[in-house]
Formats: sequence, structure tokens, C-alpha cells
Amino acid sequence: MAIQLTKEQKEILNGSKGETMAKVLKTMVMYGETFGAKKLVPVTSKYNHLVTSFGLKALGPVYDLMNKLIETGAKSGQQFSVDPRPLDKNVPANFLQKLIFNKFMYSKQEFYEKQLEALGLMNKDAFTCTAYMTEVGNKPQKGDVLSWSESSAVVYANSVLGARCNRNSGIIDLMGSVVGFVPYFGLLTDEGRKAKWIVKIETSKKPEAQLLGSAIGMKVMEDVPYVIGLDKWLGKKLDEETCSYLKDFGAATASNGAVGLYHIDKLTPEAKEFKTSLIEKGAKEYVIDDEELERVKNSYPVVWKNKNAKPKLCFMGCPHMSLEQLISWTKKLDAALKSVNRKKVYIKTVFTASPGVVKEFEKTGYAPMLKNMGVIVSSICPLMYMNNPLCSKMPVITSSNKLRTYTTARYYTDDEILSQITKGGTAI
Repeated sequence: MAIQLTKEQKEILNGSKGETMAKVLKTMVMYGETFGAKKLVPVTSKYNHLVTSFGLKALGPVYDLMNKLIETGAKSGQQFSVDPRPLDKNVPANFLQKLIFNKFMYSKQEFYEKQLEALGLMNKDAFTCTAYMTEVGNKPQKGDVLSWSESSAVVYANSVLGARCNRNSGIIDLMGSVVGFVPYFGLLTDEGRKAKWIVKIETSKKPEAQLLGSAIGMKVMEDVPYVIGLDKWLGKKLDEETCSYLKDFGAATASNGAVGLYHIDKLTPEAKEFKTSLIEKGAKEYVIDDEELERVKNSYPVVWKNKNAKPKLCFMGCPHMSLEQLISWTKKLDAALKSVNRKKVYIKTVFTASPGVVKEFEKTGYAPMLKNMGVIVSSICPLMYMNNPLCSKMPVITSSNKLRTYTTARYYTDDEILSQITKGGTAI
């Protein structure tokens, strides 16, 4: 083997914890060898996060694997959260869509969730792509080694929290948690966290998070960018508003490119600690001004059959919205509707957030305000909702660059979304 194992790891591989655990460790060894890792290191985070949350009928091999782990007692070494559920009866869907969802696409959802519970699901509400939210309870510490997947969660944990995690795939995330070790390469290493790009922000106003992240992701791809000049608009403190911005920014870098870590000068933990020493010698440079952001936005394809169709649905929250975003959007909607003498939004609108965040939001006076304006709050995964031929034909709008990338949803900035749902379209 190219990977050097410790005595404990060799014993596991030789069957000290059973045949199944030996296979799990072998899987992690093979994974590490593929990327040139020389060793396995312990997973140190309190909780894990998995990406596979949906009970697709086609995932038979996954269910078989889960059963094998459960039957042999090879449970996760950590409790875990998992990406959002694909279904919510409160989200608009016609009869045929509901039939497809429940009888064909996600017919194994209930069965799969029982498997997740048996393997170590944190609780029955631990379904979200923003596991790191305080209300969820799965927030890694700086320096923690993770076995997470979910691109937007991984990039946030690496960048905003200073944890260490590679962009793992589904099942690999679980394997690392079950055996308690992950291969040491890439973003787990000091060298792998160095920036190969210097990105200079020279915009005349605060850039749209999703648009800026998209521009950077498409330019640097899987490399690490060191962003200079964004602190002018965000400040130098990771408060709730800034963390919400970086959540959406990071999700766009990860989905429109393959970014697993970014550094924001004077703001994110490692940038504050190590400053420009994080930048590799010979790093490339990318300047982003107003014209560049406009160019990127205009490059997005519109894949609607009828490009002039009136939107039938608006999704906000991919990744899931924070409590700060739910409250700020409620205030913005209320003011916008009052300005046009309306009480309800024109377009059916769904705000998505984790169950934990929704519970906290419901304790505020803003929850009934939002409901009275006709907005649905859900913990669904918009991407999974739209990932079928029926929904893909719907003219759906969003300010999420991740949702735009993976579905037929059409991207608009936050201000454009606000205008459309309060002033345009057909009243609901």
C-alpha cells in the first residue's frame, strides 16, 4: 500500500472490528490512494454531515449497503445531519407531480429515513444543507477534521469556520464517519489550503453574493482563491449578516466551479491569522468590477421553452436560508408590498430553511407576517423538487446560482426577485 497505516488501522484492516469494518477501512484506503494520500488521520468533529437524503427507488445498492452496516453493528462513529428532504406536502405541486414524487421517484423515502436513524441521525429534524447553523447544532470548530460531503456545507466549514474537509462524495462521507479516519490530502493539508488565485474586488457597490461566487467559481474552478477588497463591503467581523452572505457566496463558488475553500482578506479565520502568506508564489490574478459581474450574469443560459413565460414559482433558499435572512426578507417583502398597496405576493413563493431555523423563526412575530403575505416556509430541497421532467418544464425563478446550475430555474438578483414577486406576474 502507498498509504502508511498505524497499528490500530492495520488491526482494523485485518478484521479486529469485523469483516464489514475492514471493508470500510479498505474503501477509505483506496480512496486516499487515488488522490496520493500517504496516511489516514482521525475524524475529530463531534458530528458528521451526509449528502444522500432522498429515497430514490433507483438507489437499491445504497440501501443494501446501509442494511449491511446496520446488521453488523458498523454504525457511524458520530451522529450526523443529512441534506434536506425532497418532499413537503405544503410546497405547490399538481396531482401528477405528487404522484410521480410519492409513487415513483421517492417511494423509498420513509424506509431510507429509518435506515438513517438506525445509523446515527442526530434527530428526526436533522435534514438540511446548512448543518453548521447554530439552530441545527452541527457547527465544527476551527481545525476540526471532517468527513462531510455537500459542496456548499464543505466550502462553508473550510472557509468560514476554519475546519478541514475535502469535497467528499456521498457514501464516502459515511465511510469516514463509520471507521473514524479519512485520507490526508488536499484541503486537509497546509499546502492544499494555499491560494492559487488572487481575486481583487473593484465593484462600485456591494456585489451580489451569488453572482460574485459564480464569477469566481467559473474562473478558478477547483483552486483556492484569496479574495481582496470584499471586506470593504462586508466589514471585518463574521456577524450573522456576513455569514449569510458568505454562505450563498460559497455555494455559488462550489456549484459554478468546484471550490472547496476560499480566503477573504481581513475576514475569514485563516486569512486573519496568516494574511497574504496563504497566497502561493506565482498566483494568478482575477479582477472583478461591475462590468465583469454583468458579463457573467448575461452569460447564463435561459433554458425555458418559452423565454417570456410568466414565472409560476419562486424558490429562495438553496442553500437553506438563515434566521437573519428569513427576518430581513420578511421586512423587505412587507415594505415592497405596502409600496404597491398589495397584501400578498404575485408569484407562488417558497422560502426554504432548516427545521431548526424554521422553529426559531416561528417564535418571532415575523412568521405570521410572512405567512399572511402568501409565502410558504419549508425545509424542502428545491433542487430535488425540480429534478424531474414535470417540474423542469415549469418557469421557476430563483436567486440561487446553485439551483440555476443544476435545474431549469432562472436566475435573478435579490432585487429583481423582490420586484417580480411583489409587482409582476399573475396574482395568486
